[in-house]
Amino acid sequence: MEKNSTEGIFDEVLEFPDSDVKRRFDRLVGLDSVKDRLTKEALMRLQPSSLENWSQQHFKESLPALRYFQRRPPLFILAGDVGTGKTELAETFGDAVARKAGIPILLHSLSLTARGTGAVGEMTRLISSAFGIVKSQAPSISGSTSASSGQILLIDEADALAQSRESAQMHHEDRAGVNALIRGIDDLAEGQRPVLVVMCTNRLRALDPAVMRRAAATFEFTRPNADQRRIVLRNAFPEYVCSEADLSRVVELTGDCDGTGVGFSFSDITQRLVPSVVLEAFPDRTITSELILSVAAQTKATPAFSEQ
Repeated sequence: MEKNSTEGIFDEVLEFPDSDVKRRFDRLVGLDSVKDRLTKEALMRLQPSSLENWSQQHFKESLPALRYFQRRPPLFILAGDVGTGKTELAETFGDAVARKAGIPILLHSLSLTARGTGAVGEMTRLISSAFGIVKSQAPSISGSTSASSGQILLIDEADALAQSRESAQMHHEDRAGVNALIRGIDDLAEGQRPVLVVMCTNRLRALDPAVMRRAAATFEFTRPNADQRRIVLRNAFPEYVCSEADLSRVVELTGDCDGTGVGFSFSDITQRLVPSVVLEAFPDRTITSELILSVAAQTKATPAFSEQ
């Protein structure tokens, strides 16, 4: 992990592959379709020749549909409730891409300080600088070549920077910042650069419509269902610790038990429930099904995020 000090634009810059990040990526359950789609999109962006090779293999020509990939904005939006895994996925899928492509991938996490202090032109300058830095490290590639490295620009809490310009209360400086964000995305698309822009947000409807239109895909994350909760819990507590029957009871307790329609999020289980069980037993007790059930009954799900 490397701290980037360039005007405070990035919170951090990570280089993949990274064994710790791989473990985090592998622990994400119930997100296989999103994992596969993001990885495939990144590989096509980094290796455009692979699309042409595929077309020649199956159609003996360059399929006209491939033209739509040439200036396609490299933007992906991950949206959903808190604790549903969107930011964790955004921070880790680059490792899978780096391993499959056999090249280094850099993840640039844009700092929320990019909003600036409100000074005229500051927000626009910071956003433009962020895209400029990423662009400078990602030379254009043609459809017949592959990149020697790749870049991911992660914008977490994207609604803070890409909020809709349709709001009457929106400050001029914020409007200018959104314009700069859109220009940066369009510039990456036109330049065919090996870069992906990934936005995470809890407030999908707050994003500017022009940003939404540019997204190659928008993935909406929900809280884990019973099967997904079972997998996470079983990964934490093997059967010799918690039987199948008792695990089923824990799965029920982590669902909608109070009639609110809200069950545990992934982070409720991995950051609150499981650690609480371990801490309750440490250092003198063992972990039993009864202990897990007791802690689960006392732990409440994080309230659902409201866009209001």
